[in-house]
Amino acid sequence: MFKKCACYLSICLLAAPLVATAEAPLPPLETLPAPLPVEPQSPLQAVLIGLPQACPGVAANLNGPALEQLQAFYQQQDWLPVWAQSQQLPALQAQLQLLADDGLNPKRYPVAASAPQDGELCADIEISRYYLQALQDLHYGRLLQSHFEPLWHSDETPRDRQAELLAIAVPGMHDIAAAFDLARPRLAQYQNLRHLYAAQRLQALPHWQSVGNGPLLRPDMEDKRVPELALRLYNEGYLSSAVGTPDNAYHGVLVEAVKSFQANHSLQADGVVGPGTIAELNISPLTRREQLRVNLERFRWLAQDMEPDGLLVNVAAAELTLYQDGLPVWQTRTQVGRAERQTPLLKSRVTRLTLNPTWTVPPTIWKEDKLPEIRKDQTFLSRQNLQVLDANGQPLAAADIDWDNPGNILLRQDAGPRNPLGQMVIRFPNPFSVYLHDTPSKALFDKGPRAFSSGCVRVEHPLKLRDLLLSPAEKARTDTLLASGTTHEFRLSNPVPILMTYWTAQVDNHGRVQYAPDIYSRDTALLAGLDRVH
Repeated sequence: MFKKCACYLSICLLAAPLVATAEAPLPPLETLPAPLPVEPQSPLQAVLIGLPQACPGVAANLNGPALEQLQAFYQQQDWLPVWAQSQQLPALQAQLQLLADDGLNPKRYPVAASAPQDGELCADIEISRYYLQALQDLHYGRLLQSHFEPLWHSDETPRDRQAELLAIAVPGMHDIAAAFDLARPRLAQYQNLRHLYAAQRLQALPHWQSVGNGPLLRPDMEDKRVPELALRLYNEGYLSSAVGTPDNAYHGVLVEAVKSFQANHSLQADGVVGPGTIAELNISPLTRREQLRVNLERFRWLAQDMEPDGLLVNVAAAELTLYQDGLPVWQTRTQVGRAERQTPLLKSRVTRLTLNPTWTVPPTIWKEDKLPEIRKDQTFLSRQNLQVLDANGQPLAAADIDWDNPGNILLRQDAGPRNPLGQMVIRFPNPFSVYLHDTPSKALFDKGPRAFSSGCVRVEHPLKLRDLLLSPAEKARTDTLLASGTTHEFRLSNPVPILMTYWTAQVDNHGRVQYAPDIYSRDTALLAGLDRVH
């Protein structure tokens, strides 16, 4: 029996951009509240105060926060031009071109080749705008995560992104290359992926033919698609030669090559060529390369929330990793939400464990899954070991309920080996009613993709995870409570950060790419956003 958990994806984070983006319409500066009269300290400050009139071309591309950013930047430059007859402009142009290695389009920052002359204040301001914009895009992401893949935070404390960015940009005027290096995420996931993408974007795209659809192809079967399958895997380096057999037999090194391909694409590595494997084989080389660019953007977002210690869940790959001191120390497989009941993205802290949990059927599963089954056959309740309760938790007799209009009732399953939550639930505050938990559906961990749940995350080895999160004394105490067979809530003495996010490609320290199926079909929209120059 599959476990089910409700997931209510109704919360969308709101964030105001620091600088102009294509995703957020720019209010004209004339519509902003008039600033208090200020006695300009320099001609440049006077221009910034009256920017819509003094530099209408520049003002047309600025919103309020972007103008504030520029004013704060020049205030720390004593309200003086910074690019006129400066040796920093060639360094800036060089760094802007290198943004292509980060999957960013240098055409988004069209800095002129010649330095502005004395008195060309609008040109100086425009260059500064592109400088700040480039650092912003590199450090925080070109796109607003809240518009594409909202991530809920349990900590609502806002960050002062303007101050953070100025701390990079202002000292960076003395060393432009160092400023860009400082803005660029230091995450290993980002650095490894950038290195690979930088190499691939300068190379000709590889070429491979598609593999035709057909019935399941299992090892030791014969199929006319075997030659094209072998050629496809050879063209991507999974085979040293395009092996073939006179009878189109599927066996030997070809099966092993398919298993390697499946493992590298988060599929069940059983050598069986079915629709999922065919779909991944037939993704074009261009799409694969663009997938790297899309995930560079995601890792720019991830860098803002990643902590040295804590749990990181990649929903797309259905994997959970424990980090300590910034390094991955343990990883396990998970099962995540189906496309129609997606696992939400969030950042929170694990605060408690529920040992020997009961399971109260969440509203979505109750209405969409359980109630139709009960209406067909009331013995479903006893077969599933489900107890009927009123809104106050008092037992009700199933025979006394009008199942066509059941009213406000609950279904609950007691703790035990058949409970969908298994022996343990790992809980953290969030508005989606999701959590990590054990499951009796162990066989599904060998599948891929592992999108089977109703939003919660099933963990393959939950007790091993518990051992890594608790002290020896806490582990011994939870062992005693588990052995009792009754439900207990156990609060962690040290809450552990958890970040649940989504990416579909990463590169390990050996330069090998690991892909994950885009189970929620998010890559296309993200790529379209990145392709917009303005």
